[in-house]
Amino acid sequence: MENLNLVSLPHFVSVENLHVDEVEALIKRAEYFKKGGATPRLTKPVYVTNMFFEDSSRTHTSFEMAERKLGLTVIPFDPAHSSVNKGETLYDTSLIMNALGVDLEVIRHSQNEYYNDLINLKEHQHLNIGVINAGDGSGQHPSQCMLDMMTIHEHFGHFKGLKVAIVGDITNSRVAKSNMELLTRLGAEVYFSGPSYWYDKKFDKYGKYEELDKLIPDMDVMMLLRVQHERHAGDPNEKKFDAKAYHEKYGINHKRYNELKPDTIIMHPGPINHDVELSGDLVESDKCMFVRQMQNGVFMRMAMIEAVLRGRKLGGLE
Repeated sequence: MENLNLVSLPHFVSVENLHVDEVEALIKRAEYFKKGGATPRLTKPVYVTNMFFEDSSRTHTSFEMAERKLGLTVIPFDPAHSSVNKGETLYDTSLIMNALGVDLEVIRHSQNEYYNDLINLKEHQHLNIGVINAGDGSGQHPSQCMLDMMTIHEHFGHFKGLKVAIVGDITNSRVAKSNMELLTRLGAEVYFSGPSYWYDKKFDKYGKYEELDKLIPDMDVMMLLRVQHERHAGDPNEKKFDAKAYHEKYGINHKRYNELKPDTIIMHPGPINHDVELSGDLVESDKCMFVRQMQNGVFMRMAMIEAVLRGRKLGGLE
């Protein structure tokens, strides 16, 4: 059995309150699972439901795979046929799930910090269900952030002094917000690039904004972001968006790929817009970690779920 400090959390909704030693322990635990390490033995059943109010393929399937590998019983939930469409609040939906015997809910929702209503209860409320955030609007994406940290650690073995560029639609990216904050605390040097109109000066406290071609030769990690057209309602830049022009100015094409350092890795949370953020024939290239990120996502989500199982003493775990 692996000798490590096991993390215990009542919920997993953000990376902001994680201590560095907890991040390191979760990475180590996920790497242990990836190497075939034994999963915790559950002595009591644990029921989980995945409530995705926004479209997802990778995250949804990855969480369900992680849940099944840990031996949890997955209770299906379909937002399209739920009472949410009748005006039921997310809190009341959770209250119902709790009453029916669900122990954990994994939620993706368009509202930033939706989870506050579920974990910061009022005096008259008695909801008792663990919440794992699978993405809140343009706020946080803790599981993607943690699997990204695992992927970087797996490749380099450390974070201290690594130069990481986050490139693209930064303002609308919950992945960028989670990653810039945690990378900085782990000792990496963060840089930003992409369209200036999708960058906010508030991110200056985490890193420096530069033109992409100035960053290419020096970076250890190129973290590309999808252009999130669905979050651009009312944005005048959306109307004049041109995929080919974006790729030429802000994308990783063959020329830029060849100018990267030999050990540099390219990351993308997906889905990838081929020939926009990244040339389509580079998605499965040696430097691109896209497939490995998805593989690592299962094991990191196992570690995250286990932390909440232990924090809530579910399945007989302490």
